[in-house]
Amino acid sequence: MYAKVRDTELYFDVEGSGLARNGRETHEKPVLFALPGGPGGDQAGLKPMLSPLSDQVQIVSVDHRGSGRSASGPAETYTMENHVDDVEALRRHLGLGKIALLGISYGGMVAQTYATRYPENLSHLLLVVTAPDHRFLKRAQETLAERGTPEQQRTAERLFAGEFESPDQMRHYFEVMGPMYSRTFDLEEERSRRFIFTPKSINAAYRGYLRDWDVTGDLHRITAPTLVIAARHDWICAPEFSVEIAQRIPGAELRMFENSGHNVNADEYDAFIDVLRGFIPYPPRHDHLAERV
Repeated sequence: MYAKVRDTELYFDVEGSGLARNGRETHEKPVLFALPGGPGGDQAGLKPMLSPLSDQVQIVSVDHRGSGRSASGPAETYTMENHVDDVEALRRHLGLGKIALLGISYGGMVAQTYATRYPENLSHLLLVVTAPDHRFLKRAQETLAERGTPEQQRTAERLFAGEFESPDQMRHYFEVMGPMYSRTFDLEEERSRRFIFTPKSINAAYRGYLRDWDVTGDLHRITAPTLVIAARHDWICAPEFSVEIAQRIPGAELRMFENSGHNVNADEYDAFIDVLRGFIPYPPRHDHLAERV
């Protein structure tokens, strides 16, 4: 489905009913907005990953502007501010009150920024393998120099310089870098996926706004119950950043996955889903019920 919000058109998908029976009572299920990584990728990886939660929450997965099936536009409109305000505009477009917000990797960066600006609109915040500021870029390059093969180091230069020229170059990047992202990487499985890659969007981030993005000093403003998931072998969003996020957000819970790389959902999937399922209560408590706007 598409929503015309602000100056763009966002693609979003909904999985799971909004209402569910619990014994003799009908409950309104929590709404979970899910933001993918990237930018420049799409939500295709989110769908099979989060589907088991659809009996507990209604899942609204979103492609960032300029990525996936969302509308393209001028590169200068691909900014953190627009990605954050697009989420808020979609929430209002759908007539929702408080939402749970899950962000993975870059989606987690958008989710953190959203949570510092619109804390009153969140019932829960779930941050998965992410970072609070631009320091992750330098740390990732250091880790790559330590662990990566010469081919991986050459291939990743396009990422950090923001110089992808085609979707095929992005696809090649993830094939070569796969073993850095996942300890259970399977090349044939990767090649079978049908992701939509958008170079213009990822280039705008890595050679532009991510280089000075920083919400570290604002994390104390987040008031929603927060779960932070880290992966011990994460090369791109090193686990120490998740530890710092959890320390800075009041009352946040940290879960470290000891046998995972950045793609924690691939490396320890069952445990990952169990942690997510246990964090959002269902049936929802009255203090978490959405108030319509």
